Amino acid sequence: MKVLVIADALPNKSPGSRFRIEQWMTWMAGQGVECHYASFEDEGLRRVIYTPGHYLEKASGMVRGFARRFELLRTLRGYDVVFLYEQAARLGPAVIERLIARTGIPIVYDFCDPIYEPFKSFINGYLSYLKFPGKTATICKMSQHVIVGNEELAEYARAHNPHVTIVPITIDTEQYRPAPARPAPAVPIIGWTGSHSTVPHLAGASAVLRRLARDRKFKLKVIGGEGFTLEGVDVEVQPWRAESEVADLQRIDIGIMPLPDDPWVSRRTHLKVRQYMGLGIPCVVSPLGVNRELIDDGANGFLARSEDEWVDRLTRLLDDPALRARIGAAGRQTIEARYSNALWAPRVLEILRTAAAARA
Repeated sequence: MKVLVIADALPNKSPGSRFRIEQWMTWMAGQGVECHYASFEDEGLRRVIYTPGHYLEKASGMVRGFARRFELLRTLRGYDVVFLYEQAARLGPAVIERLIARTGIPIVYDFCDPIYEPFKSFINGYLSYLKFPGKTATICKMSQHVIVGNEELAEYARAHNPHVTIVPITIDTEQYRPAPARPAPAVPIIGWTGSHSTVPHLAGASAVLRRLARDRKFKLKVIGGEGFTLEGVDVEVQPWRAESEVADLQRIDIGIMPLPDDPWVSRRTHLKVRQYMGLGIPCVVSPLGVNRELIDDGANGFLARSEDEWVDRLTRLLDDPALRARIGAAGRQTIEARYSNALWAPRVLEILRTAAAARA
């Protein structure tokens, strides 16, 4: 079977596609499936898309992206099925998707965030609305099958397509392994990983971290939040790198995921908490959306609602290495039992094969 994978980002760049189709592709290759990954962006667009300004370069990159998409349409007949992650183009209505559907090649559509909700980027401002979030419904209707990351997204998809399957964000438990046991550090590391779009969530926990730093020694390690500073807290910032991601995360002792209570955030499928848990790192997270399904409070992680609860949970973990080890091990077991790549990739392959067979 030959699968054309269509996604926004370059390979190994976007957390969404990396922990969805890119991870599944690796497993499916071992099952004899041939996947071709076609991104909308190129290196030039990638360099500027998440930086303020550069509008001419962004426009030029978009034009190149659309040109590649129209060229790609000429190759569709060589594939059995199209796997579409989120959208075929970063901007505009579902033009490319409609042209794909007209060829008769079945589409399996996947999204794990509420991309149907209008979202204003703090970097690109109102240009975000050119993404046409309403096209998500159109793409659902023209797809053979829709895969989503959680039940809230499934409710939306079912309103437009009866063939919907929930496949959670998965972790490759062979790649994501707990770090070898080491002596408890004199200064534990509280860690956070994210990107330009989520670093404001970390900033929202500033009061908690400052208050904690007045009574306890710790270092705050920030991965992917370049430029982040917090007065009164010992902060170490490093860029996110795909090649060292696991090793970088393994160096932290406690993972955190503070979130603002808004509809966009609460409906997301949330990756970083699964990364922490997969690596056996105890975590404290906001009790929003799927976090309440992932975390059994006090057993495999902690949920924290108020500033007092955040300080209490983090203090307990900082003070008790044995508690960190116990909670971390339980989190790892949760990922192995419910969210491993080995568990879910075969289901995705089954969906693709069924879609391809329907075309035949």
